[in-house]
Amino acid sequence: MEWGNRAASIAVKAANSNAVVNVVLGASCVALIMRSMKQQRDIEALEAEKESLLKTNKALKKTMWDWKQQLFADPQPVPLARIKAIYGEAPLPQTGIDGAVPWQFSPILSLD
Repeated sequence: MEWGNRAASIAVKAANSNAVVNVVLGASCVALIMRSMKQQRDIEALEAEKESLLKTNKALKKTMWDWKQQLFADPQPVPLARIKAIYGEAPLPQTGIDGAVPWQFSPILSLD
């Protein structure tokens, strides 16, 4: 019991001592400063990542816009001669631009 009373009186004296209170306040202030510095570094890293993501997002939006413009752009007109050739109203051209036959059909079975 004597040890308990002695420990309690030491604790009361320490709680009433300005030096102990100042040490506790100083330690808590240092801990808060350290936490604040870590949070500031985290915030700066997140802001840099945000800027990077915004740039990437803007580039992707531009690319998608360009794709949409190409997709919905006015189609190139098909020449009348090609339309007639497709529907069999005109003979097929014998050679293409590079000398190859553009539509060459090779029947597997002949009905002769």
